[in-house]
Formats: sequence, structure tokens, C-alpha cells
Amino acid sequence: MGSIYLIRHGQASFGADDYDVLSPVGVEQAQVLGRHLADLGVTFDRCIAGDLRRQQHTASAAFEQYSALGLSVPTVEVDSAFNEFDADAIIRALLPDLLTTEPEALEILRNAAQNRSEFQRIFALIIERWLAGTYDPPGLESWLGFVERVQGGLQRILEAADNAQKIAVFTSGGTITALLHLITRMPATQAFELNWQIVNTSLNQLKFRGREVALASFNSHTHLQLLKAPQLITFR
Repeated sequence: MGSIYLIRHGQASFGADDYDVLSPVGVEQAQVLGRHLADLGVTFDRCIAGDLRRQQHTASAAFEQYSALGLSVPTVEVDSAFNEFDADAIIRALLPDLLTTEPEALEILRNAAQNRSEFQRIFALIIERWLAGTYDPPGLESWLGFVERVQGGLQRILEAADNAQKIAVFTSGGTITALLHLITRMPATQAFELNWQIVNTSLNQLKFRGREVALASFNSHTHLQLLKAPQLITFR
């Protein structure tokens, strides 16, 4: 059987002006991941990433560890199907209706880095509305549209793959969640309960034969746990 390794990007710059940049912790997480995979003898026939900088930087930082050991690495191909959903657009679109019941939500979101637990609570409420599909204005990518986009990316991988390949996909938590929903058929709300647990640079392995795909492992972050450095285990 072939394997697809879904790898969440390293920690991004939460609370900064530009979220789509790896933090110093995110870079270290990616380097640790690369060394771990190289030590395990895991090599890849293909590597795919979305076009977000945090996804591509995670790939390059991980594979730099391969190159340092003289190991060959595949060229990183880009497929925007594996981009994260646009959280900022979803918040802008759905926040106004939420303010009627959560009047402090705007202030909490503006100071997210100082209100992490409250930010997570408000963000989860917004995502619930997005998943329901009853609040989506024209022009906003819906949950169903997002799932369809991610499914298209997976189908392109399977169409080009043979059953012996190992393929790395550097992506994001929401994309991994959409794939969990598609492959396991768990309800979207249940999939998002797992989404909040996905660790930065965690490994999520799919096994495939032809068009048949199964989940083999979820949210493995042994490479970080072995260092006994809790500050490297992050969720955003």
C-alpha cells in the first residue's frame, strides 16, 4: 500500500500582524520533524504543499535536515487545494451576527494573543456557524466548498500515484480535519473537536490502494515528545 503523510505546519505567528510566518518555535519544530523522519529512514517519492508560506517553510526547514545528511529530497510541488480555510474571512463574515449574544467578541478577537482561551471559545462558536452553513454570505467559501476543494487535491494525488509511493503533504489543521471527515465519514462537528487537538508538525498517515484510502494514524508528535520540551508542543 502507498502512504500519504499529512503534516501540519509549524507554529505560525499567532497574534502578530502576519500570521502566515513561522515563529522561531515553528522553525525548530520543523527541523526536529525532519531529523526524526530522516533517523527513521522515511523517504518520500513526492512532496506537496499548499501555497501558504507557513506550509512551504515547514517543508523546506524539514527537508534541510535531509540535505544536511546527504539524503535526496523531492521537489516541493504546490497545490492550493491543501491551503487552510480563510479564517479571517469567516470571522469577518460571521462575527456581526454573533455580537448580539457575545458583545465582547470583537475585543477578544482584537487581542487574541492576550486572550487565548476566550479567543478559542469565540472562534469555535464562529466555526460552528460556518459548519452549519446557514450564515454563509455570497463569496465566502463554505464548509462544503472547502471539503470539495480538499477532496479534489486528494483525488489528484491518488490519480498520479502508484501503490508503493510515500507522499508528504505539508498542510494545515483545517485541511487535515476535512480529510478526516471525508475518509472516516465522521460528522463535521466531531471532526472539528479533533481539529483543536492537532499539534503543529504532527504526522497523520493515510494508507491507500488505488482510490481506497484509510486513516492509519492521527496527530503523532513523538518527535516533539522525545525532546521532553513542552514548549515545542503547540496547537496554533
